[in-house]
Amino acid sequence: MSETQPTNVNDKMSSLMKEAECLKFKLEEERQKLNDVSLSSIAERLEQIAFVNIKPRKVLKGHQAKVLCTDWSPDKRHIISSSQDGRLIIWDAFTTNKEHAVTMPTTWIMACAYAPSGNYVACGGLDNKVTVYPITSDEEMAVKKRTVGTHTSYMSCCIYPNSDQQILTGSGDSTCALWDVESGQLLQSFHGHSGDVMAIDLAPNETGNTFVSGSCDRMAFIWDMRSGQVVQSFEGHQSDVNSVKFHPSGDAIATGSDDSSCRLFDMRADREVAVFSKESIIFGVNSVDFSVSGRLLFAGYNDYTVNLWDTLKSERICLLYGHENKVSCVQVSPDGTALSTGSWDYTIRVWA
Repeated sequence: MSETQPTNVNDKMSSLMKEAECLKFKLEEERQKLNDVSLSSIAERLEQIAFVNIKPRKVLKGHQAKVLCTDWSPDKRHIISSSQDGRLIIWDAFTTNKEHAVTMPTTWIMACAYAPSGNYVACGGLDNKVTVYPITSDEEMAVKKRTVGTHTSYMSCCIYPNSDQQILTGSGDSTCALWDVESGQLLQSFHGHSGDVMAIDLAPNETGNTFVSGSCDRMAFIWDMRSGQVVQSFEGHQSDVNSVKFHPSGDAIATGSDDSSCRLFDMRADREVAVFSKESIIFGVNSVDFSVSGRLLFAGYNDYTVNLWDTLKSERICLLYGHENKVSCVQVSPDGTALSTGSWDYTIRVWA
C-alpha cells in the first residue's frame, strides 16, 4: 500500500504539471491574438524628436562617498540625497546650497524619499530599517527621528503612498512592506519575489492602490496594496531589474536592468511592447524615469552616461555626459522642467 501512494502522488503531480503547461500555452495563444501590431510600427507615422536641448545646469557637491539615492521635494526646488558616507543632505537645487545635513548611524543609505507634505523625509539602507526625520533644524532632526519599520535584510527603496501617514518599502529580504508611520505597525507585507527587491514605484492615480516592484529575480510585479497580492507579472529581462517606473498614464511601466536594456510593459496588453537597447550599450541600467508626457525615458547607466530614449519609436535621442562614475539614480522634477542625476562620483547634477 505504502509503495503505491508515492507513485500516485508523482502521477498526480506530473499530470498537474502537464495541465499547468497546457494552460500556460493557451494563455500565450490568447495573448498573441491580441498582439496584432507592434508599437514601433504604429509610431512610424510620428515625427522624429529632432533636438532636445538639455544642458548641465548645477553640480551639487558635498557627499564624501557614492550617491545612492535622490528625491525631489514636492516644492520642485529641493532635493534630498543619501550616500554611502551615511549622510542625508537636503539641497536647494537652484542655489546649490546645503540646507540640512544629517549623519545616520549607518553607512550605505540606499533609499530616501520626501513625504507628500514636504515636511518629512524617510531613509534607510544596510541598517535594514526605515527611519523618518522631520525637516527642522539639524539638531532637532537628529533628536526627533523615528524608526518606523525593520526588514530582515537591507532596505533598498522607499516611497510614501499619497500620505505622510504610511511608508512603502522594498528590501533585500525579497519582500515589500507597508508601514504605519505613527505606530510603526506593519500594515501589509508583499511576498512573491524570489530575489532581492531593488525598486518600487507608485501608480500615478490619486487612489494609489497599486504599485510596481522590480527584483533580482528578473521580474516586475504589479501589486494590490489592499490585498497584498500580485495582480500582474512581467518577465523578459535577462538579469536583475534595478529600476521600475510607472508611465504617467498609469497604463504601462518601464524597467531598467543589469542586462543593459530598458523595457516598456503595457498593463492592458499584459506584455512587453518595447525594448530600449543597442549593441553598443553593454553596461547595466541603474535607474529610469519618464518625462511628464511619457514620450521620453531617461536612463542612468554604469558607463557614466544618461541615455534619452523615445518611448514610442524605441530610438535613442541623445546622451548626457558629465558624471565620472556610474549613474545610480535619475529623477525628473515634479513639474518636468529639470532632471536630477546622482552618481558614484560623489555628485548630483541638475540638467534642464
